[in-house]
Amino acid sequence: MSDADLEQIRKARLAQLQQQHQQPAGGASGAEGQDEQRRQQEAEARQSILNQILLPDAADRLGRIRLVKESRATEVENRLIMLARTGQLRAKVTEEQLKELLNALAEHKEEPKIVVSRRKGGWDDDDDL
Repeated sequence: MSDADLEQIRKARLAQLQQQHQQPAGGASGAEGQDEQRRQQEAEARQSILNQILLPDAADRLGRIRLVKESRATEVENRLIMLARTGQLRAKVTEEQLKELLNALAEHKEEPKIVVSRRKGGWDDDDDL
């Protein structure tokens, strides 16, 4: 991760801590509000990281994938963020690289197998004549 990424994460965390100290815990409604706020901040952090590592055409493709299957898009986002954090991404991800990542994830996913067992004997209509 670059220094800019770390600085952005630090600023977000500092803002979160400052808000927690300003708002005393107000029972269950306060906890729900904090949970919602935490989820929103996590989503914003994820989006900012993705904006930094994806080219616009790749981000558009990921958005279209999210419309069709949100779990698949989240899986791809998690993989991209992991690659960025471990320093395995040298440049911004293009649409072609995103397609390759999608194909790689699809190959590792096992499809459920359907087994058809047919009844044997005695069910032939030709025997009625």
